[in-house]
Amino acid sequence: MRLFRIPVLILLVVYLASCSTSKKIPINYIQDSAAISVNVVVPEIKIQKNDLLSIQVYSSSLDPNADAPYNLPGGTNSITTSGSASGTANPSTAGYLVDENGTIEFPRFGTIHVEGLTKAQLSDTIKKLLTEPVRLLEKPSVVIRFLNFKVTVLGEVNKPGPITIPTGHITVLEALGLAGDIPLTGNKTTVRVLREIDGKRQVALLDLTSKEIFSSPYYNLLQNDVVMVEATKSKVRQSDQATLQRITTVLGIVTSLTLIYSIIKR
Repeated sequence: MRLFRIPVLILLVVYLASCSTSKKIPINYIQDSAAISVNVVVPEIKIQKNDLLSIQVYSSSLDPNADAPYNLPGGTNSITTSGSASGTANPSTAGYLVDENGTIEFPRFGTIHVEGLTKAQLSDTIKKLLTEPVRLLEKPSVVIRFLNFKVTVLGEVNKPGPITIPTGHITVLEALGLAGDIPLTGNKTTVRVLREIDGKRQVALLDLTSKEIFSSPYYNLLQNDVVMVEATKSKVRQSDQATLQRITTVLGIVTSLTLIYSIIKR
């Protein structure tokens, strides 16, 4: 009987260890009942190394081909990309890849340093090159877009992975929406945003159930930000319980084999 008692006691301990009350985790976004009135400051996106830029030059000149020489892919670091965030194929788009020196090769002007500039600043730089000291184009306008602006959402979401943003602007809530939202097993109170600024990594903790997120500098995401969603304690506990159940099953088999062995030996 002693051989029988030991496995039974082990099973009892495992069962008691697996029985624990789960703490209720808030599952709704922005639970504050008060009206929300926050001035959201959208950060200026600055160009970084490895960004892919679309640069289109236009002119008010009567000659329809006057701006053509400045719209060529040109240069050793100009590449072609295609596709969209949704996976639908788009016509190929020529873009300028910012190299490790923070520069691009622009037609007729050669190397231009662009790292650290905003789109508006780069546009002004190119317009100045087109008009000073010699006016090469009449009233030029320069339109710049990010072709590879992306953020990555990882962890407890329905569709983790990188998300390409053609508009160059996205909030953390929009990113989570594109990632299929956070399921009930995800913790909305401890969402982390990883960001790299000037070679230094920053980590911010956001509580998506509080309206305070709207005043956070991490509410509006920057290119290459990583959003990480943790699992709730209840899911971690469920995973632990599943492991305990497997252990219980193994111990049950051991108990049965021990009983059979003890009966045979009598």
